[in-house]
Amino acid sequence: MMKIKFKSIGEIYSPYDEKAGIPIQPVSALGIHGCIVLKDKFIKGIKDLDGFSHIILIYYLHKTKKSSLRVKPFLDTNKRGIFSTRSPARPNHIGLSVVRLIGIQDNHLIIENVDILNGTPLLDIKPFIPEIDCYDSDYKIGWFTSKVEKLNEMRSDGRFK
Repeated sequence: MMKIKFKSIGEIYSPYDEKAGIPIQPVSALGIHGCIVLKDKFIKGIKDLDGFSHIILIYYLHKTKKSSLRVKPFLDTNKRGIFSTRSPARPNHIGLSVVRLIGIQDNHLIIENVDILNGTPLLDIKPFIPEIDCYDSDYKIGWFTSKVEKLNEMRSDGRFK
């Protein structure tokens, strides 16, 4: 089996020093500001990014140690398969968030709608393009259909350590 290695391109800073209390998705974190500090060697890679209003962050869930194939998600009382959830207790502790890009100054990216733990290692940035990322309006959201209305007020209770 091939060994896979990732390297951090920077760190994500947010007001959340503890896992408990973090909004569980960017939609639950509207107006919450954060900052990405890129390592200097990656600054050339953000050229032209300032033309995008939203970016996709791919990051390492560095404080998550637990992994499970069945979890009880924050918005549900039933155990679900890990791949049908956004739980951090994944086989590979990789997170993904779509945030608003407010501005860029040197190696600092100011972001909004942050649902990420302070000091999280950033693995990659991609521009969010609705015509690519939301290309099909004929979608289903499975068990989550009846949970959407609760999303805005939901916060992490720290259960996925």
